[in-house]
Amino acid sequence: MRVVRGSEALGKPLERGVLTVGNFDGLHLGHQSIMQTVTLRAHALGGPAAAFTFEPHPRRVLYPERSLKLLTTLEQKLELFEAAGVDVAIVEPFDLGFARLPAERFVREILHARIGPMEVYVGYDFRYGRDREGSMRTLTELGPHLGFSVTIIPEVKLGARDVNSTRIRELLEGGQVEDAAVLLGRPYTVRGSVVEGDRRGRTIGFPTLNLAPENEILPARGVYAGHVRFLDVGTPNQGARYAAVTNVGKRPTFKEDDPVMAEAHVMDFEGDIYGRRVELTFEHHLRAEERFPDIEALKAQIGRDVLHARERLGAEH
Repeated sequence: MRVVRGSEALGKPLERGVLTVGNFDGLHLGHQSIMQTVTLRAHALGGPAAAFTFEPHPRRVLYPERSLKLLTTLEQKLELFEAAGVDVAIVEPFDLGFARLPAERFVREILHARIGPMEVYVGYDFRYGRDREGSMRTLTELGPHLGFSVTIIPEVKLGARDVNSTRIRELLEGGQVEDAAVLLGRPYTVRGSVVEGDRRGRTIGFPTLNLAPENEILPARGVYAGHVRFLDVGTPNQGARYAAVTNVGKRPTFKEDDPVMAEAHVMDFEGDIYGRRVELTFEHHLRAEERFPDIEALKAQIGRDVLHARERLGAEH
């Protein structure tokens, strides 16, 4: 997949391109529906499938006081684009100057003149231009005059509610990682580097890796079953994957005022992995965070957590 940093850097318009535009945080089932349509149409037309997104997220620039937390990093989003079959990803730098661009100029100067798609597909809630003045009507009226068709993709619903990033954030805040995975189409993941902790896990027979997360959202405090995947070169090899039990919380048995952190006990693994980049998947919620009366009670519960995680993860294979 070709990654272009800004539409101006594209150089020349796409040839027979099919484009989608949006923020795509999480690249959930609703976004995937759009990507599937775009890639199928691109193959039919013999041109590239393209995704046009923004960095940082426009709400970060327009409403910095609202502290929006994102589901995916840019790295994850680009990898998900590629996995969905996108050929060209255009990452537009978003600042207040770009935000002031009138909607019609955005369509004429950015979408048409720089990118030049034959077809554009956007989600039902897509807004654009200064003060979000650009509507579906503006786009569908301008597009054909400029030489490209516009199709609005309806919302994807599961049950009575539509799939959206806000709903997924709410599920993660409640520790409902299984429900979040249904909307995402995959388990929720958090990436980061392994940092040195206080090594308490080693003393009780359950060593853990402590994660300095790159993602902005951790699930609710509690214990989860999932996997650890190594992202960089080293030992274990890049791409190596192990089952894990991950605790998100403050470790109240030891200290009440610790910050919330994620630490994972990697099953069937021994080794020094400080400094490695890893990805944690949160696949099953096992229990809420607890404070135990002593270390022995904590050890016994962690042992039960490991057995429970093996059962939950093993049932999938």
